[in-house]
Amino acid sequence: MPRSLTYVGIGGVAGVLGAIGLGWGLLSDSKGDIGEEQITVYKSPSCECCDHWEEHLREAGFDVESVIAEQQQINQVRYQHGITPELVSCHTGVIEGYAVEGHVPAEDIKSMLEERPDIAGLAVPRMPIGSPGMEVPGAAPEPFDVIAFQEDGQTRVFNHHSP
Repeated sequence: MPRSLTYVGIGGVAGVLGAIGLGWGLLSDSKGDIGEEQITVYKSPSCECCDHWEEHLREAGFDVESVIAEQQQINQVRYQHGITPELVSCHTGVIEGYAVEGHVPAEDIKSMLEERPDIAGLAVPRMPIGSPGMEVPGAAPEPFDVIAFQEDGQTRVFNHHSP
């Protein structure tokens, strides 16, 4: 009797491992294109530029989930991802464990997801005119940097955008 339980146990373990492998394969196949990635965006209900930035992401192929949140909840998300006050903008996104603070261009998010750098996320501090979602008719676009940041506060320029 113990012998048959051993075979059942091994068979059960093999079945579970097979199911995990199949599930992993299905998950990785379902994310074939980076443009299919889902980003969750935490924003206040009164910020229109956040809506424009989300539209920029949708046009680039991202699946955007909007979460209308109180400032305290947005600040908690920022804290959890190591976003310091110097990096803060008007909304915070989370995608595959990375944080995206402010008006980060879709192509920089795609580059981050392709490269998989050892960072906490990307940020465009403040709200520079001409950054995605901050286009203002008649106003000259400003140059801006996309900042890569670590949870320990270290930063570096990930990309520079000039008009």
